[in-house]
Amino acid sequence: MAQDSTTDLLARARQWLAEDPDAETREELAALLATAEQGEASALAELAERFADRLQFGTAGLRGELGAGPMRMNRAVVIRAAAGLAAHVRAAGAGDLVVVGYDARHKSYDFARDTAAVMVGAGLRAALLPSALPTPVLAFAIRHLGAAAGVMVTASHNPPRDNGYKVYLGDGSQIVPPADAEIAAEIDAVASLHDVPLAAAGWQVLGEDVLDAYLARAVTVVDPAGPRELEVVYTPMHGVGRDTLLAAFKQAGFPAPTMVAEQAEPDPEFPTVAFPNPEEPGAMDLAFRTAAEHAPDLVIANDPDADRCAVAVPDTAAAAGWRMLRGDEVGALLGAALVAKGVTGTFATTIVSATLLGRIAEAAGLAYEETLTGFKWLSRTEGLRYGYEEALGYCVDPEGVRDKDGISAALLIAELAAAQKRAGRTLTDLLDELALTHGLHATDQLSARVEDLSLIADAMGRLREQPPTELAGLLVERADDLSAGSAELPPTDGLRYYLAGQPVRSARIVVRPSGTEPKLKCYLEVVLPVASAAELPATRTRATELLAALKRDLAAAAGI
Repeated sequence: MAQDSTTDLLARARQWLAEDPDAETREELAALLATAEQGEASALAELAERFADRLQFGTAGLRGELGAGPMRMNRAVVIRAAAGLAAHVRAAGAGDLVVVGYDARHKSYDFARDTAAVMVGAGLRAALLPSALPTPVLAFAIRHLGAAAGVMVTASHNPPRDNGYKVYLGDGSQIVPPADAEIAAEIDAVASLHDVPLAAAGWQVLGEDVLDAYLARAVTVVDPAGPRELEVVYTPMHGVGRDTLLAAFKQAGFPAPTMVAEQAEPDPEFPTVAFPNPEEPGAMDLAFRTAAEHAPDLVIANDPDADRCAVAVPDTAAAAGWRMLRGDEVGALLGAALVAKGVTGTFATTIVSATLLGRIAEAAGLAYEETLTGFKWLSRTEGLRYGYEEALGYCVDPEGVRDKDGISAALLIAELAAAQKRAGRTLTDLLDELALTHGLHATDQLSARVEDLSLIADAMGRLREQPPTELAGLLVERADDLSAGSAELPPTDGLRYYLAGQPVRSARIVVRPSGTEPKLKCYLEVVLPVASAAELPATRTRATELLAALKRDLAAAAGI
């Protein structure tokens, strides 16, 4: 590192240290700075990485590793973000109340309290949720209280050392352009933390009545006279979902689920899992072990902030005796359940999810839309009645919670499973029925986690410069570069392929960088016709083989 750049780096670090309001990160940065000032190469390199830029505020808000410096999540970064949001709320003039929620991760309460202090210091009103609660409670509270905006401090299912800052506007939906850019510009305008007034008090801490109101709304997704005989094993994955889900099940009249004891308490270290995400390998092992002891009808899991819901069903062919349903399978089941209830409105999912929901909606005479990934887009579907994304996110009551909600989704899937049980059937039987009616929609995902983000850009560049013409023996009939946008979709960094050939009715692949993790994600779907129930097992085998071949050929084409 050149002397001038080293001098500048050290100066910027000292300036940041002088403004840092947190004793813990001040101590961390001071130690790193002292070592770097002695010329230690590794310390200089780490300092350079932390000060290379700053966490960018976008449609996902902020998310990153905890620590000192502008490229980490810390109180200094959060205070700047809150000041930018406060300026945006004041400029919009649509109200002055900002509701703030938080989970049980490291620093979540501190970040929430700082946000409230900034809002009050800016002349706005702030209301903190009464405790660490699920994200859907915050999304509900925004609409319930008529707030101008909301903030949820959470990193959802990210690793333990991460935290995040999710921003909602007054309709209870997550921010999308141009609001994200406008807030980012206000953040950039904060010259110094000393310029941000921090109130010592004056914000409201909400009572339990806001949670009571959420629960009263959540239980309306199920029929009060519906079946309730169902045994469930449940894990909150060391997060904040437990008490809210137990209260929802009790209020709805379901038996109390059996808890996965090792994961029942909120713990920001997530000690029993490598990643606190039900989709990750091994994350459900303890739940399946508990299920083996208690033989329930269903296993249900929430992610740590309980906006996602995972479902597993008994399966003698699976190693653990249980099979995790894919998000697309649960999404289709919930859609079918709502159709059976006679709902009206628009069903929606994302471009990376299975197309089965569209078939279900069409057969029911309902409108159907596809959006970009994320509930920030799904929630803005006109006339939305039900929306889901394949990453275990389901919105079954958009008028109550205009975001994914793992609590209300758990209630609805439990009601559906109980109804099937009463009829001597299972959720698997219903999935078979959907396949016979609409064709077998089989999905899979190729996901590559990287340390070096340039590898993702390289893979996307390789696919754009040398697009595949054939994958797994299927002809690539059409390739869409989604970065250009269209009449239906805003621009996004993604590629979409439509494939054709025997034995599929249709096939689709979408490739995109993750918006919240250092991953390249590839979403695959094949649709195969099924003439009879007797053909289903063989058709599923063909679909599995075809998806495996697609993953193999796509990985080679992308160089991952």
